Amino acid sequence: VEVEARSLPMELSEKGGVENNGFVQNEAFEDKETDTSSQEEMPKTCSLDLDPVAVEEKVLKPYAGMPKEVLLQFSSQARYRVTREILFWLIIAGSIVLVGATIAIIALSPKCLDWWQASPIYQIYPRSFKDSNMDGNGDLKGIQEKLDHITYLNIKTVWITSFFKSPLKDLGYGAEDFYDIDPIFGSMRDFENLIAAIHDKGLKVIMDLIPNHTSDKHRWFQLSRNRTGKYTDYYIWQDCTRAAGSVIPPNNWVSVFGNSSWQFDDVRKQCYFHQFGKEQPDLNFRNLAVQQEIQDIIKFWLGKGVDGFSFGAVKFLLEATHLRDEPPVNKSQNGVIITAYSQLYHDYTTTQVGLHDIIRGFRHTMDQFSREPGRYRFMGTDDDEKEDIEATMMYYGTTFIQEADFPFNFNLINMKNLSGNSIFEAVDLWMKNMPAGKWPNWAVGSPNAARISTRIGKEYVNVMNMLLLTLPGTPVTYYGEEIGMENIMSENVSEEHVNSGPVVATLPEKSPMQWDGEVNAGFTEGNSSWLPVNSNYQSVNVEIQSTWSNSTLSLYRALTLLRNNELPMNRGWMCHVWNDSDVFVYLRELDGFDRVFMMVLNFGQQSIVDLKAIVPNLPSEAVIRLSTHFSNAGKVVNTELIKTEMGEGLVLEYKTAKPVHTMEAFQGKCFVAEKACYSKALNLLYVSC
Repeated sequence: VEVEARSLPMELSEKGGVENNGFVQNEAFEDKETDTSSQEEMPKTCSLDLDPVAVEEKVLKPYAGMPKEVLLQFSSQARYRVTREILFWLIIAGSIVLVGATIAIIALSPKCLDWWQASPIYQIYPRSFKDSNMDGNGDLKGIQEKLDHITYLNIKTVWITSFFKSPLKDLGYGAEDFYDIDPIFGSMRDFENLIAAIHDKGLKVIMDLIPNHTSDKHRWFQLSRNRTGKYTDYYIWQDCTRAAGSVIPPNNWVSVFGNSSWQFDDVRKQCYFHQFGKEQPDLNFRNLAVQQEIQDIIKFWLGKGVDGFSFGAVKFLLEATHLRDEPPVNKSQNGVIITAYSQLYHDYTTTQVGLHDIIRGFRHTMDQFSREPGRYRFMGTDDDEKEDIEATMMYYGTTFIQEADFPFNFNLINMKNLSGNSIFEAVDLWMKNMPAGKWPNWAVGSPNAARISTRIGKEYVNVMNMLLLTLPGTPVTYYGEEIGMENIMSENVSEEHVNSGPVVATLPEKSPMQWDGEVNAGFTEGNSSWLPVNSNYQSVNVEIQSTWSNSTLSLYRALTLLRNNELPMNRGWMCHVWNDSDVFVYLRELDGFDRVFMMVLNFGQQSIVDLKAIVPNLPSEAVIRLSTHFSNAGKVVNTELIKTEMGEGLVLEYKTAKPVHTMEAFQGKCFVAEKACYSKALNLLYVSC
């Protein structure tokens, strides 16, 4: 066959050719088999007259399933190479931008509030919360039964006061065994079940630990009074003088409950020291073995899953070794036998040098258990220094060495009288003395103080709860304050309810929780309770108040929701605006956030205040977000004429582009603990305001 010069010769062998058998089916070959003998007779080559352009297009056009060799022919072409390189560098650039943005967000974002900052704390006195076995005493199973009430309050932290095995002297604060549960509250298995249930609901639990003293029934004391081995000096022993059948103590030191703080022991023939009752001997914290014992106790309970501790009575841990008499408050009493604790300056029995080293040791042990992500262990100190605010602030630690996350704040409980001015003074005292960067806290009730309604009056319960839940920091609510419980009458309480006389005075505020209007207020199904239930339980209880929109309980829940949901309320600035004998006014705001919340709280008589004249650029109108009078919520008020009745509280909301904390007139009146700024465009918080 003749082929013209322009034709392309192409050899096809029996094994050669251009194939795409994976995608093109040759039907001709499906029906015929190749005759191998005839193939041998066929010529090995032949010439075809083909169009070279067509053949080139056939060969160079990409197709699905092409082998690597063919693919490489195309990958080197400019149009594919350039596209590939552009995509590669776009991916690299995008990754760099993404990593940079992530680093920037992390660097600029404020530290998230920890669990002990983000939620109020609900303090439970276990013997009075809920009885599960009809013996008239609240117990651990009872707390577990009522955990839904905690979540109903929008609270995520529970503080359970002492439940160690104890003779119940001083209501259980003198432990007989730090490693066991008092049978009145249940068993260790009950405790473990309670911890599991608390954590299953996303809650945290804090427990009390008072390391200062033990019960005189404790094994350590029994060994110490017999001078057994290392336990000989576990307590503070001194020789006493006995004359005419009476004991002459080493000095004039007086216990908190009154009378000498030295008690003669017939077994050891010496006096032991006790800051509280004679049944509660003080441990010797100058003995390193004692310090290690307490460290081991802390580790034991943290190992059980406890999320934090409130260390109580820590200012009493050390005493002066010189044993000098403490100076009397009234110098004319020199040489006179002093029996009352208030008659002495306690220079040698409280807050001694070395005390904070011991507390830092507690912190160090807690930190060992805080390394697990999400399991930070909280440490609080429950020690009321009252007049000595500087001593209280020392429990925060220093800039470089942390002690407590915060010392519990009882300023609002210790007020001698109630007014707008006294509330301001209590708040301002803490905020101005608190070290920079530390976190405040507030309490309006405790197991050792009369309830709000008894202490200052029922008409102020709601406004006190509004104060508690709108101040910056962590609020602490004592059980029952969310429904406005009152003390029981003192004449209904006698020493038969407890084994130690001096603590009878603190029993009226420990009456059983009022759950419903049934017999014993739903606290127990038994015939009686360890303390009488308040006679008002049919109108003051959880069940009935949960159905009333204007109840103390409903307001409490609305306030916790406001605190949890509004950024300025949980981590914004607090600025003092105004105070007088009747009202205390302050606001909460956040940089970059145009909504501001202003609290107008009345702690006196009817009042009218012109806030627009006090705050520059304040809008003429504001909306009542919450009110102690529920019917007022949502109403608009004139900021030039804010009227409040006795015990009324208002949470006002308004918008502004000019934050008060930036105004010169309010410098020194504004405080912030965890500073943060809000970006409306990105809807996130950052720190570089």
